[in-house]
Amino acid sequence: MQIYEELKARGLLAQVTDEEQVRELINSGKATFYIGFDPTADSLHVGHFMALCLMKRLQMAGNKPIALLGGGTGMIGDPSGRQDLRKVLTKETIQHNIDCFKVQMSRFIDFSDDKAIMVNNADWLLDLNYIDFLREVGAHFSVNRMLTAECYKQRMEKGLTFLEFNYMIMQAYDFFRLYQDYGCNFQFGGDDQWSNMLAGTELIRRKLGKDAHAMTITLLLNSEGKKMGKTASGAVWLDPAKTSPYEFYQYWRNVADSDVLKCIRMLTFLPLEEIDAMDKWEGAELNKAKEILAFELTKLVHGEEEAQKAQDAARALFGGGAKAEIPTTVLHDDDFENGEIGMIALLVKAGLVTSNGEARRAISQNGVAVNDAKVTDVFAKFTKDDITGEDFIVRRGKKNFRKIVVE
Repeated sequence: MQIYEELKARGLLAQVTDEEQVRELINSGKATFYIGFDPTADSLHVGHFMALCLMKRLQMAGNKPIALLGGGTGMIGDPSGRQDLRKVLTKETIQHNIDCFKVQMSRFIDFSDDKAIMVNNADWLLDLNYIDFLREVGAHFSVNRMLTAECYKQRMEKGLTFLEFNYMIMQAYDFFRLYQDYGCNFQFGGDDQWSNMLAGTELIRRKLGKDAHAMTITLLLNSEGKKMGKTASGAVWLDPAKTSPYEFYQYWRNVADSDVLKCIRMLTFLPLEEIDAMDKWEGAELNKAKEILAFELTKLVHGEEEAQKAQDAARALFGGGAKAEIPTTVLHDDDFENGEIGMIALLVKAGLVTSNGEARRAISQNGVAVNDAKVTDVFAKFTKDDITGEDFIVRRGKKNFRKIVVE
């Protein structure tokens, strides 16, 4: 099976323009494609993970990825899928986030010997002359058509700012520059980017004429990546300092039965024949499939050694064995008041909840335990001696744990 057919079989493609040309380019290893990453945080997250896996698959088939870092577009913020205005980041914060992205991307993509390139759109966006840009690029956009785009609909309800309104034009200009400067002939993105991506295709064709059509191909990545990576306590990050390998493993170990095989197809590099054989699995076999998923993805992100540690820890903990290497929260003197810390504060400190209110609800709904003993009193408190004895394990729900230690 060739790579384009494999992408379809894995359920990765949602919509495609110029499909025959896309298939020919990808299968022959002649595609130069880009995926954009706006540096809105100091770590990539699971929502980016599918895009990185896709880039890796295509590179393995001989194609050339361009990782476009949004040092320029990050100054505006993508309105797609948003109900409110994104936080405006400083240039210093954006640069720090970009530096973090570069390190993480290099674990997935081979940037040696020009096999892939990393580009920052700040190189062309930040120095644009506004009047020239309006004349040369803005003239090709219809405001009426832009306002019908899906990426603006949610923001229109609360008030779309002129700042955000420019995002589509900026993204379209990115594709134009990458096409001209790097020979980039198509792009990938989530389906909330469809309007923005088509705008880039249209801009190239308008400015460069019909001869550019054959080399201007837009591919749309399935939207599943946008649904991934969210938990009660926030995003699932690829940085082990923000989401430990054990937490990362447990996230995938806890996916719904209905999603496990879909995730294995989309995100792992296991052969399709092996995955197809799992289609008949049910009951306890689905738990085995979840272990396979969790192990394979943790290995991709954190390495085989960390994946094995996470799997051993989960099996020991949930199998009733010794308390294993689970995520640990360290408390210090200033976390205690009069030598005590409350259950609510402990849950927040451990990252098992995001607010005091969420902690109260979890306790009142019998969802919190300490060393397997339910905690039902929202005013429960613990001393340093309570915590420094035997292993002190706080649990929220069935599968969210933290070991608490005092230093």
